[in-house]
Amino acid sequence: MTTLESRPNTALLVVDVQKGVVAQAYERDVVVANIGALVEKARAEGVPVVWVQHSDEHLVRGGDEWRITPELRPGDAEPLVEKNYGDSFEDTTLETVLSGLGVGRLIVVGAETDACVRSTLHGALVRGYDATLVSDAHTTNDQTEWGAPPPDQVIAHTNLYWTYQTAPGRTAGTVETKNVDFRVTS
Repeated sequence: MTTLESRPNTALLVVDVQKGVVAQAYERDVVVANIGALVEKARAEGVPVVWVQHSDEHLVRGGDEWRITPELRPGDAEPLVEKNYGDSFEDTTLETVLSGLGVGRLIVVGAETDACVRSTLHGALVRGYDATLVSDAHTTNDQTEWGAPPPDQVIAHTNLYWTYQTAPGRTAGTVETKNVDFRVTS
């Protein structure tokens, strides 16, 4: 039910699954494997896969830690959007890429749950996209040293509140990897 006109397509949006982001992430291998399975499913079904890659003072563009984790390989024809802010739409080409693909519905996976994934979900919803979070295909690092809850609680809380997120004319929600359906439903 996206509010974006003439945008009937769905895309898998892979946010910041970079070596330096997920190296120590909670349940890293399971999450990366789930993302890999979704990438393969999307490709098999002809669904666009759009990759997002963050850079900042800790993730230097072109450096080893900046690269997509080696288990996942963006296809040559798959768009890669570089960003410098949490919201993947902020000051990037993401909107142009999605518009060109006719995308109004996003299936979101990646890292980090409590930063770029949340920011991107909210950014998508306020821009008129339907935004579904894959509940077992996003992760974060342990930030308890700075007062955050443990990673499993951060992930559980994000899944809980995104399940019930609403906005006029748009849909949100969560789904497990095994239940992802890339077909648009109304």
